[in-house]
Amino acid sequence: MGAPGNLYSGSVPVLYDRYRGPVFFQPYANDLARRVACLTAGRLLETAAGTGILTRVLARLLPQRVTLVATDVSRDMIEFAAAQGKVERVVWGEVDAIALPFPAMTFDTVVCQFGVMFFPDKLAAYREAHRVLKLGGSFIFNVWDRIERNEFCCVVNEVAARFFPDDPPGLMVRTPYGYYDTTLIAQQLRSVGFDVTAVDAVELPSHAPSAQELAIGFCQGSPLRREIEERDAARLGEVTDTAANALLTRFGPGPISGAMRAYVISARKTALTDSDVCQRIHPDGQRP
Repeated sequence: MGAPGNLYSGSVPVLYDRYRGPVFFQPYANDLARRVACLTAGRLLETAAGTGILTRVLARLLPQRVTLVATDVSRDMIEFAAAQGKVERVVWGEVDAIALPFPAMTFDTVVCQFGVMFFPDKLAAYREAHRVLKLGGSFIFNVWDRIERNEFCCVVNEVAARFFPDDPPGLMVRTPYGYYDTTLIAQQLRSVGFDVTAVDAVELPSHAPSAQELAIGFCQGSPLRREIEERDAARLGEVTDTAANALLTRFGPGPISGAMRAYVISARKTALTDSDVCQRIHPDGQRP
């Protein structure tokens, strides 16, 4: 399947932001931003910022005394995000969340919108978030619940599977909708030093202008596109149209609505680690 950054290259960022952003990510970005609205000064790091959907909300909501640093492993995604309006105050960076290029205890808050599911080494990413947070700092992120609890994606994924029965695309079930075991997530966070303060199930309605636009967003503006093209690139349009018809049959014509469900995990850095202590010994800011 390739590196996570390659899943969101080429034309995907534009399609992702236009067709999927308002439908799936904007409602949860508003929710996540409200959870960090108490930050009135300091530094906030966003990892896996994608096309900047959450970033733009944060830039509007948080006061100027908060420095916003937004990062993503995909150059195409972060370049698209930086080119959008009302993000002049944001410091952008092409950065891998499992190897953050920041000194220990640099940030007051770390946030991540539907990104941790794609981290190839989640424990490494959690350690890095813990390392760069100041003592008492917060790490807040969200993950999707299982695919069956997210109606639009479930329908489209079933369509794609029928096209390739001998080798059905599995990334959507395995990755973006496959990391929903909150007990496991909490255990992993605690293993790197975090105190898990809340795990909230958040159900929100998902609204799309039309079945066709939603199908384009999923089939051509998500990692599903790469899986379709790897099997038969010539059938991308056919899969998209069939998915649109399936959505139309299930949800009706015109603007459509479906259920979606995610978890928001909040954690806090309550103790120093060896990495923090080591960087105190090496005040030049170089990672140990």
